[in-house]
Amino acid sequence: MTSFDISSLQPSIVWNQFAMLCRIPRPSKQEHVLRDHILAWAQQLELETQVDAIGNVVIRKPATTGREDRPGVILQGHLDMVTQANRNTIHDFNRDPIQAVLEDGWLIAKNTTLGADNGIGVALALAVLESQTLEHGPIEVLLTVDEEAGMSGARELASNMLQGQWLFNMDTEEWGELYLGCAGSQDVELSKQTAYITAPSHASWFEIQVHGLKGGHSGVDIHLGRGNANVILAQLLHYLTDDIYVAEFIGGTARNAIPREAHAIIAIDPQHVDALEQQIEQHLRHWHHDLQQIDDGLKIELTPVTTAPQHVMSQMDQHAWLSALATCPYGIDRMSDVLDDVVETSNNIGMIALTQASATAKIMVRSMVNAEAAKLAQHIVQHFQQHHIDAELTPLVSGWTPNPQSAALQCLQRAYQTAFHIEPQLKVIHAGLECGIIAEHYPHLEMVSFGPDIQGAHAPGERVRVESVAHCWQLLTAALLLVE
Repeated sequence: MTSFDISSLQPSIVWNQFAMLCRIPRPSKQEHVLRDHILAWAQQLELETQVDAIGNVVIRKPATTGREDRPGVILQGHLDMVTQANRNTIHDFNRDPIQAVLEDGWLIAKNTTLGADNGIGVALALAVLESQTLEHGPIEVLLTVDEEAGMSGARELASNMLQGQWLFNMDTEEWGELYLGCAGSQDVELSKQTAYITAPSHASWFEIQVHGLKGGHSGVDIHLGRGNANVILAQLLHYLTDDIYVAEFIGGTARNAIPREAHAIIAIDPQHVDALEQQIEQHLRHWHHDLQQIDDGLKIELTPVTTAPQHVMSQMDQHAWLSALATCPYGIDRMSDVLDDVVETSNNIGMIALTQASATAKIMVRSMVNAEAAKLAQHIVQHFQQHHIDAELTPLVSGWTPNPQSAALQCLQRAYQTAFHIEPQLKVIHAGLECGIIAEHYPHLEMVSFGPDIQGAHAPGERVRVESVAHCWQLLTAALLLVE
């Protein structure tokens, strides 16, 4: 596939920056190469830079003449991206550039994530720093690290980094909307010392693959009811557990992405193979019915394994893991009582890796109410402890409480009206933005979030609507002119 020349898009000042981001790998916790590149670029522009202990970057640009007394505006995004590729796609996210194509007005990475989340937000911020024609007050660009893998950049943000009064977060994915609040989150990390025993000597060996699902963002897409490959496979294996021996169960690649694929290596008595095939077909029919017109591409395939593993899980540990995973709550837990059609609390069984080397799983809980996130997370902990599986909680990531009276919001509303003659929708998002955490460090900040149209964030096939990026640039430049 021939990659499209991203820098040919308009406005070129934004797309040139995004093209640079696509060339430089930036998985979570490995943003240092990109960070060093941006710092060198900013120093060439003679802009002030600062880096804190965890690796967050602030770049400061002075106000244009006559606007020095305006409120300082912080443009905020995160450097890292979710790194997922389709099965059988060869792509090294630590080395290879992202390959994108243009189709029907959308820039798309067909077989990997694109990194529009949050590369477009970062590109918009860098374009403001680069521009020699924009008029604006004092500008700071805050680029955080590790947003996608735990928000440790925001959580450990230094207290002396920011001087501005307003913060524009550019990490949401619906043009025409301004976001005023977001969900908090907490991870449940599961592990168990799992015994392995000698594999049966006269068994037939197979791989069961669950694939073809859409996946997606575990927050903003959770209400769509898409299939979770980990859940589908866990429930199948749990039903079969008395007849099979499990050597391996691996599914999902990110805690905050709905798993698209999972597979297991199993052994079974040759006399039971026909029954196994029938049960898989029955399971597939069940899920096809449940996912009809939602996630129609589901496949469950059984293929022989030529090289048989030497060990399988003990029956006791196999029963414990499969029972716990198959009966764990997942998806929407509760809808909001105060916000129409908004998910309040949910969870995602994002990653499972049961192997002889180690046995672990990760579940991400989200809620618009911090107490409800903690409550569901604790319920999941107790669920797994009943099956003698160790469960630990990561620190709660705070949500962001809306402030509909903020001057920053009013400025962006005026900018929408000035540039597009429309009134933007005001929203909250069932996903983690860094605003709530940043507010813990800088409680005086007035914050608003916006972004372009992005579809399929956190999954291969991620795309961004090109026209909406131009709209975001027009909105941002209009808002900076209106700051007072």
